[in-house]
Amino acid sequence: MESFRQLTTEVSTCYHCGETIRGEQIVHDGKLFCCSGCKVVYEILEQNNLCQYYSFEKSPGVQPNVVESSRFDFLLDENVQKQLLNFSDGTFASVTLTVPSIHCSSCIWLLEHLYRLDAGITSSQVDFLKKQITIAFNKTKTSLKNIVILLASIGYEPELRFDTIGKKEESAATRSLYYKIGIAGFCFGNSMLFSFPEYLGVDPTETTLREIFSYLNLLLGIPVFFYCSYDYFTSAIKGLRKGIINIDVPIAIGIVLLFGRSAYEILTHTGAGFIDSLCGLLFFLLLGRVFQSKTYDRLNFERNYKSYFPISVTTKKNGIETTIPISSLKRGDRIVIRNNEIIPADAILLRGNAAIDYSFVTGESTPIEKVLGEMIYAGGKQVGGIIELEVMKEVSQSYLTQLWNKFDAVKKEQGELSELSNTVSKYFTYAVLALATAVGAYWLQYDVKTAINAFTGILIVACPCALAIAIPFTLGTTLRIFGRKHFYVKHTSVIESLAKINTIVFDKTGTITHLQKSSVEFVAYNSARDNDALTADEKIAIYAVAKNSIHPLSKVLCDVLSESVSPDASSSLNEIVGREPYTVEQFTETVGKGISGVVNGHLIKLGSGEFAGSGNANHHEVNESRVYLSIDNIPRGYFSITNVYRDGLETVIHRLRDKYEFAVLSGDNESEKVRLQKLFPRSTELRFNLTPVDKLDIVRYFRTLGKRVLMIGDGLNDAGALMQSNVGIAVTDNVAQFTPSSDAILAGDSFSLLPTFLRFSNISIGIVITSFVFAFLYNLVGLYFAVQGALSPIVAAILMPASSITIVVLTTGLTHLFAKREGLL
Repeated sequence: MESFRQLTTEVSTCYHCGETIRGEQIVHDGKLFCCSGCKVVYEILEQNNLCQYYSFEKSPGVQPNVVESSRFDFLLDENVQKQLLNFSDGTFASVTLTVPSIHCSSCIWLLEHLYRLDAGITSSQVDFLKKQITIAFNKTKTSLKNIVILLASIGYEPELRFDTIGKKEESAATRSLYYKIGIAGFCFGNSMLFSFPEYLGVDPTETTLREIFSYLNLLLGIPVFFYCSYDYFTSAIKGLRKGIINIDVPIAIGIVLLFGRSAYEILTHTGAGFIDSLCGLLFFLLLGRVFQSKTYDRLNFERNYKSYFPISVTTKKNGIETTIPISSLKRGDRIVIRNNEIIPADAILLRGNAAIDYSFVTGESTPIEKVLGEMIYAGGKQVGGIIELEVMKEVSQSYLTQLWNKFDAVKKEQGELSELSNTVSKYFTYAVLALATAVGAYWLQYDVKTAINAFTGILIVACPCALAIAIPFTLGTTLRIFGRKHFYVKHTSVIESLAKINTIVFDKTGTITHLQKSSVEFVAYNSARDNDALTADEKIAIYAVAKNSIHPLSKVLCDVLSESVSPDASSSLNEIVGREPYTVEQFTETVGKGISGVVNGHLIKLGSGEFAGSGNANHHEVNESRVYLSIDNIPRGYFSITNVYRDGLETVIHRLRDKYEFAVLSGDNESEKVRLQKLFPRSTELRFNLTPVDKLDIVRYFRTLGKRVLMIGDGLNDAGALMQSNVGIAVTDNVAQFTPSSDAILAGDSFSLLPTFLRFSNISIGIVITSFVFAFLYNLVGLYFAVQGALSPIVAAILMPASSITIVVLTTGLTHLFAKREGLL
């Protein structure tokens, strides 16, 4: 079926990926596509009878990027394969890859039919929750590299980073929690069954049956006491050693008394004990911890420099290039870095024209030119041709690593509810001990047994387990709800801090604007703004010339032109401009003025108005950059380049302006000042030309004024300010890539929900306070029985599990109810 391009003013969406189509669109087979990439993916699926992909979800696809196969050459390295593959016997192999773009049932269907796209793939299975795919393949028919290229070409490029090598799927702490909650749950259920004779009032003469069940209960209680309760004992002991009574102290006391009194009663045949209550208590306490740890492990916030580096690097020895894992890189090795590759270690430039983009470290995207023999630091990205360097420091000793380690010295404050619960538990413990002692002394005058029962009963029933459950279940549920909307919070204490924020500081570049994305329009001199004023050949010629420049505006033009020109499906635009007739001759670049080159016999000039022959035509809007164009010394017009702010920014500011103060910090110049003044309230402080240290100092100054600061930034250059703030949120279009100092990650497409997240944080704190009130009422009921020395096993069996269950139902129920009202579910 023939395809063609057309220009439309109607708002439509791409059939494949669902993106809004603005301006030029591609029509193929009666369907609209936003770019040639989406059309090519559709054609691949169509040719392989896989278009059922579109029947599960509307516009289920992901817009694919241009795939350069050389990017994945490191996957041919045997050492890399050994660490990535799950299994290999020389012929058949299996690999598990993380694919962040998996998002719907259509994705699952397509990815589990990969064998129809590559005959070497025998099977593929998707784990939707983990965003992973396990692929089994025949190594004689295909390769790991080919599989990754296939996935990338259809919009599902897997995540391959240095830190993924040998990475365990879940932490040891999380596995331990699962073991403990499984044991506690098993023992809880069975101890309840063995306690039924006591609940139902079995004939007292049946002593043998009661003793057997009591001993079985005691056996069930031993692993719960010694294994499942271990973390509470260690926490309480550590706190006491430091002179602190945290909430785990009264919980540990309650656990010891529950088990101790139960063991005494069972062994002396004086009672049935409280083993079922002990198991139930630990089950619900551990369940609350799982709520937190499961969310935390979904995204690992404790990242290091490895998270941002590829798995391997190209080295050169005796003129021969080889690929080795970065972990094997040593001082003195000669490495080859190509365009857009990150430099993994501090090194000296030996060959080539280096233009290093340090935006990853400093936030500034303007490349810095380096000369031969000059040091280039890790974290920089080469923008331009191939360069060769000699490694001066190992990866772990690089400047970037040292910068990263500085963040560890700054500690965030503890959540206020956690502080409150620890403070309350301190005085609560003193009060309960005083009450138990007084009641025990009172009953001691009349009956020793009643005195002991009253003393231990008060300590058991007054255990603040409901307080310990309320916080993790409420805030843990909130974490999960936020996660569904792509707002990933590091810890429940962050939600507490969000509820207290009164000042919001925004970084500009990449935070409220799309990272390295600009709005570009061509204004022709012979007409109004018209993107079709240039022919396809002219656009390719302009691309060919701009590609030779390291200037950031040249890069912007290349990105835009590559999307507006649809190359042959078998070739990328990069490959086209390297062949006749699109080779560039007589290329020159005049610093501060522009670039020129001859393509297919035509002289192309890009740059200032004076350079391109447009005279003094450089006057323009303050928020606009212009690149003037002339072809064969005939002025044709200019490219108008402006920043694109995130969708919903204006609405976000409007919803927050009445409750919060604002500030905007930027490392860029003041070209956007006028636009920002229109967007933000007049009282907003706007600061430009700032270094990362300047941003940190400003946030610190705000805090000395008593302000509770929420810093919203992007990139490592904001790390200091994010860490110095009360709460730091990293906004990113790829949630797998973020600054190590962030307290939360906000996906770019969820930026408009920021006011809702802040409001719901306040609601969550209110729910916790409500649950505290209910817990207090339950304690009063329990104390009523305990002070009389009448805390029987059946009363404890009813009150303690009922208290925990009520808190769980109350907190999760209210949290979900309010989440629906706020539109988060």
